[in-house]
Amino acid sequence: MMKTAMTGLQALSNWPLEQRSRIVGVFTDIDDTLTTDGAITPDALDALTALKAAGLHVVAITGRPIGWCEPFAKGDAQRGIAPWPLDAVVAENGAVAFAMGQTGLQGSLGGPDALSKLYLQDEATRRSNYHRLQAVAQQVLHAIPGTTLAQDSAGRETDIAIDHSEFAHLSADQIDAVVALMRAAGLNASVSSIHINGWLGAHNKLIGAQWIVAQLWGRTLSHEIDRWAFVGDSTNDQVMFEAFDNSVGVANIRRFEADLTHPPRYIATHERGAGFAEVARAILAAR
Repeated sequence: MMKTAMTGLQALSNWPLEQRSRIVGVFTDIDDTLTTDGAITPDALDALTALKAAGLHVVAITGRPIGWCEPFAKGDAQRGIAPWPLDAVVAENGAVAFAMGQTGLQGSLGGPDALSKLYLQDEATRRSNYHRLQAVAQQVLHAIPGTTLAQDSAGRETDIAIDHSEFAHLSADQIDAVVALMRAAGLNASVSSIHINGWLGAHNKLIGAQWIVAQLWGRTLSHEIDRWAFVGDSTNDQVMFEAFDNSVGVANIRRFEADLTHPPRYIATHERGAGFAEVARAILAAR
């Protein structure tokens, strides 16, 4: 059986047909998984469309802020953005989501597309956490030279983010220092391909995935997790890689190879959006 350099990590071609044939839904990261150089590519968008057309559930789950995700959930005619073909976008590492095409949900925004905005935490908790998070963000900026807030920070409601690779560059030592400071202040912290995220609460991408499956379909993800796949690219996806037997890393995950305690089960041959499209083809070929 073909293996790759990372221990236990197998080529996508080794993903058993029987496992792929049972997939009912796909969770995917966004940055550097669906997107390439900051934008979704036509092949990745076509892959989302094909998965949905085949009757699969498709949910994007990201550390990006909910405000940043809004154009992809609602569409933005002025910017030429059509709504992505998804069931939901879960943002801020599992804390808040847009659900598309769902009626009767609490948080419905109305309109013909039945878009709903859902929160994992109640309003009082979010308000209290927000002030504490902003204080920690200022501590980071003052204590660690060279740090800047992520440019999408204005759209964040439940976390903070420090840019390390999107528009700024931090060294590995600087990234480690930011993570250590956040954790010393009582925050959870994780590193994506572009940002260092900090938040309060027990949630993470896996908790967010479990929450959205219960909210949208009234089902328990842990009871059917062998029928779902996850696609990601960085260390903040590790909780999903560990939980999902059908977990795949796009090829650019090798950037984080040394930092992965829990790598994905399989790896695509292509990077970023092309890698996601490759995973989608593997799933659809088994149907």
